[in-house]
Amino acid sequence: MAGRLEGKIAVVTAAGQGIGRAIADRFAEEGAQVWASDLDAAKLDNPAFADARVLDVTDTGAVDAYAGEVGQIDVLANVAGFVHHGTILDCDEKDWDFSFDLNVKSMHRTMRAFVPAMLHRAKNTGGTASIINMSSGASSLKGAPNRYVYGATKAAIIGMTKAVAVDFAARQLRCNAICPGTVDSPSLQQRMTELGKKVGSYDEAFDSFLKRQPMGRIAEPREIADMAVYLASDEAAFVTGTTMVIDGGWTL
Repeated sequence: MAGRLEGKIAVVTAAGQGIGRAIADRFAEEGAQVWASDLDAAKLDNPAFADARVLDVTDTGAVDAYAGEVGQIDVLANVAGFVHHGTILDCDEKDWDFSFDLNVKSMHRTMRAFVPAMLHRAKNTGGTASIINMSSGASSLKGAPNRYVYGATKAAIIGMTKAVAVDFAARQLRCNAICPGTVDSPSLQQRMTELGKKVGSYDEAFDSFLKRQPMGRIAEPREIADMAVYLASDEAAFVTGTTMVIDGGWTL
């Protein structure tokens, strides 16, 4: 049986670990030709990837050159991001600029670089192209403690996603945002380690996160990746401009 993404060409950023890796792996499992990138090439060790290389999404020239090499694609999954911890009082201009550059402007770079070829491919194939932007429940959907600039960037992603969706819907390019809650990932584990030093232990820090979760657990990266597969597939051909919330009820 053919995979749900058979014949599709997909680009995934931050594909070395966590949500990005889960998405790249699932795309490959479903038959897509996956171009996977990350800052750490050693983490891109799936032989099923069509291409795996270092890409700095904060470098406009590098992104443009990469898009030129890849050419026409069906799916762009923008996953690269950074979680800044703190309130407005902990966020100086350097923190603000870095967070917006990596979390928001990087998606602007990749979309601007790939959209022309995506539109061309959608027209030639008679199908739809799909952009998937990784946002968060901590955004315009919900305020979260100590996520001041992070929440601002993730809210911006939602607005940017809707703008692209409305501009290109008639040309069969879809753009959607996934808004996860807490996900088990190296990023979370690092934050739990740092928090554990303040509250006593990693386990205590982790338990404090669990108490915020209505379902009593956190998500696995594959659960987010499954939504990305749906949005990338022809099953979602009429889905655009949405915020797909996967948070176990956290934003309720």
